[in-house]
Amino acid sequence: MGIKITEVTSRKLLRTFIHLPAKLHGDMPNWMPTIYIDDWNFFSPKKNHQFDACDTVMAIAFVDGKPVGRIMGIIHNKYNELRNENNARFGYFDSIDSQEIAHALFAFILDWVKQKGKTLLVGPYGFSDKDIQGLLIEGFEHLPLIDSACNPPYIVKLVENEGFTKEIDCMTYKFPVNLAFPELYYRIVQRSNYSNNTQLIEFTSRKQLKPYIEPVLQLVNRTYDHLYGFVPMTDTEIHELASRYLPIIDPRFVKVIEKDGEVIAFIIAIPSLTKGIQKSRGYLFPIGIFQILLASRRTSQLDLMLGAVRRDFQGAGMEVVMGISLIESARKADFKDLEVHLVLENNHKMRAEIERLHIPVHKRFRVYRKEL
Repeated sequence: MGIKITEVTSRKLLRTFIHLPAKLHGDMPNWMPTIYIDDWNFFSPKKNHQFDACDTVMAIAFVDGKPVGRIMGIIHNKYNELRNENNARFGYFDSIDSQEIAHALFAFILDWVKQKGKTLLVGPYGFSDKDIQGLLIEGFEHLPLIDSACNPPYIVKLVENEGFTKEIDCMTYKFPVNLAFPELYYRIVQRSNYSNNTQLIEFTSRKQLKPYIEPVLQLVNRTYDHLYGFVPMTDTEIHELASRYLPIIDPRFVKVIEKDGEVIAFIIAIPSLTKGIQKSRGYLFPIGIFQILLASRRTSQLDLMLGAVRRDFQGAGMEVVMGISLIESARKADFKDLEVHLVLENNHKMRAEIERLHIPVHKRFRVYRKEL
């Protein structure tokens, strides 16, 4: 097979890189595209400030002039400095079901990484934990969750056959909102409200919510710094994320806890966008945005996307207070299910809260590693 690996150095090649997964996997059951306008911003060094702290390379595999695979290499210099590591990452790997293609793509990345003097390659991983991470290894029969990997099973085989082994897993959990909570949980709510002198803030409009979005993201910076792959957000990133996500957030499903006027905990859930994104085929215009919004109004699933509790209040019942309030809001809005976004396997506190209710793992994703 005459394989040509071409580095992405033009807008035309970037278009090929961005749209290749749809050409390879568009007929796969449950497959969901990305939002292409987001991809153009994400892969643009001018618009994505994460490039400022990283060395990057993107490549496409061609056979007889036809694109058959892609991969990205990332060296996050800021992360390596913060964690005293010497690692590189691969991400956005896709290929036809051919070990020869996969090998050529990884050989290209490995050569680039070795030239940079790095000693470990991990992935799939983007610039941070806010990007798509890992490969789906369990739960292919389920609808994908926004901002999570959506790969066919053979991709896992291609990666593992290149000598990659497990680095870390993360999971999603799904349960019905009519789940019966133990009476203990309601006693925790009463005790927490009484003993901590805190206030649960709920919202009915985006206008009410808007002043809280940036403090919520600042809390993420203070509480996620120990988690795998996390890179603190700059003030610019916080502002951009707040502007990006506020329009799709339903205020009813945001819960914030304050103490003395300061945000100490929050959770954010959104109505599932999956079926709308599938129907839009990744394009917002001319009608994709309306398909996504309509699907979000018709869905019976709520997706829990993000949450945090200030360290000195962890274990004080904040998660239970917000969780029960969220479930009550979901029931009032006639939602049937709630899926919890990616939870790292070493996030023992959150997993314990979920698994205490006998909620099974719904999907499992794996980040891989290879010593160089």
